[in-house]
Amino acid sequence: MASAPHPDTLTAFEGAKGFMPVDEGLALHRAATRATALGLPLLEIGSYCGRSTLLLADAGRAAGLMTLTVDHHRGSEEQQPGWEYHDPTLVDPHVGRMDTLPTFRRTLFEAGLEEWVIALVGRSPQVAALWAGPLGLVFVDGGHTEEHAQADYEGWVPRLATGGLLVIHDVFPDPADGGQAPYHVHQRALADGDFEETPLSTGSLRVLRRVAPRR
Repeated sequence: MASAPHPDTLTAFEGAKGFMPVDEGLALHRAATRATALGLPLLEIGSYCGRSTLLLADAGRAAGLMTLTVDHHRGSEEQQPGWEYHDPTLVDPHVGRMDTLPTFRRTLFEAGLEEWVIALVGRSPQVAALWAGPLGLVFVDGGHTEEHAQADYEGWVPRLATGGLLVIHDVFPDPADGGQAPYHVHQRALADGDFEETPLSTGSLRVLRRVAPRR
C-alpha cells in the first residue's frame, strides 16, 4: 500500500477549494491507507468541493476500494452569505443557494478519481438511516454545530468495523482556537470505551481506532 498520495493527486489537492492544511491531508491519506487493510469502503461526511475527497479516493484506488461521500452540497452554516467562509462563486444563480456539487465533480474528474467515488447527495442522518453495510473508515467533517456533529457520530459510527478508523477534523480542545462540537465528538468516542487514539493524529485531525464492537 502506498504511504503517500500519487504526486498528481497531491497537486490536485493543493489546488482544490477547501480548508484542510497539507499536513493534515497527508495524515488523512495515511489513515485511509491503513484502513484499506480491512477491505471495506471508506466514508467521508462533508466533502465540500472535494479537496479531502481526493486523498481518500487516492488511497482507496490503490487498494481497489470505493470512497463514499455524504454531503447535501448546500454548504454548512459558516459558508452561507454573510459568514466568514462564504464563497460567492459557489452560489447557483438560478436558485440563489450554495451548490458545491458541480465543483466537487469537476475536482474529482480533473484528478482522474471520479470513478473511485460514490457521491451520496443528501443530509447525513437521512443517508445513514438507509446504510447498513460495514465501513473501514469514517471521516467526520460535516456541519460543526453540536446537533450536526453528534448526529454524524450517532448515524455512522455504528457502521464502523472493529479495527476501523474514526477520523475527526477540526478538533480544538481550546475554544479560542475553534468550535467545540468536533472536540466533543472526539471526547465522546474516547469516553464510550470503544476507541483508542492513534499516532496518526496530526494537528486538528484526530485519528481513533475502534478496538471493540459497538455495544
